Amino acid sequence: MPTPPRSAVAFAPGHVTGLFAPRLEARDPRARGSIGAGIVLDVGVRARARRSSAARATVEIRSGSRRDLPISRDVATRLVGDRPVRVVVDLEHELPIGQGFGMSAAGALATALSVGKVLGTPKGAAVAVAHLADLFGGGGLGGVAAILGGGMEVRKSAGVPPWGRVTHRSFLRPIVLAVTGPPLPSPPLLRDRRFRSRVESAASTGLKALSSNLASDRFLQEAERFTDRLGLADATLRGGLRALRAADIRVSQAMFGRSLFAVAESPAAHERLLGKMERLGLTALVVAASRRGAAVLPRSAKHF
Repeated sequence: MPTPPRSAVAFAPGHVTGLFAPRLEARDPRARGSIGAGIVLDVGVRARARRSSAARATVEIRSGSRRDLPISRDVATRLVGDRPVRVVVDLEHELPIGQGFGMSAAGALATALSVGKVLGTPKGAAVAVAHLADLFGGGGLGGVAAILGGGMEVRKSAGVPPWGRVTHRSFLRPIVLAVTGPPLPSPPLLRDRRFRSRVESAASTGLKALSSNLASDRFLQEAERFTDRLGLADATLRGGLRALRAADIRVSQAMFGRSLFAVAESPAAHERLLGKMERLGLTALVVAASRRGAAVLPRSAKHF
């Protein structure tokens, strides 16, 4: 078995969820999470892990945002275990944290893949650690499984492989993201059984529709319906959604965030969307759907 490299860089894409329903009943937590659908983004989190000898196991997580990142720290700590090594992980988040753009899952998975690479941990084991840390750390319910591939994703069963089943389809239109308010913490909501029941009810019709029709237009339509049925948007976000829909733009709330994602059906409509957002005072970020999922990057790639 080859000696693991002393440093490695991994990238994990961000993600917007259009609709979902929790699935937390499985005895094995690797089979828990959510079913639903979303879009994997071509921006996300980069993690560079470096390993060196040490008297005892030591983990350090660093980020330019200077925020505490407990989920990524938990991932690295679990992977290092009691090995006498020091592992330093530098994280770069390309999207706001806490706004429904999948940064906790992306951070967990990028950390897991980079740290796993320098420790010689099999990819499947690293992915499972990322999923469990995100699940129990209050991040999300299915983000890690969703971003193992690119494009539009539909989670048909919860959890990471081999428990979870996710279908990926190409998504070629640009996605426009915008933040309309402060972060919306997901852990308190997801711990509330009544709220989870409300999510289940809001998603039921859309999930059935997507089971027979995985077209991107159908996904965008069902994401809008889920946003409206769930009713989680505050007044500012609702105003933005109404104004953009009045311009014949497909737009939904990014779950969970005080943010939106919008998709136009043509280049002309895309320009109309950007103009409308500017008039609303919203800063638009235009991204593409990722063509692939999370991965360790080759040494020749440009990183930080």
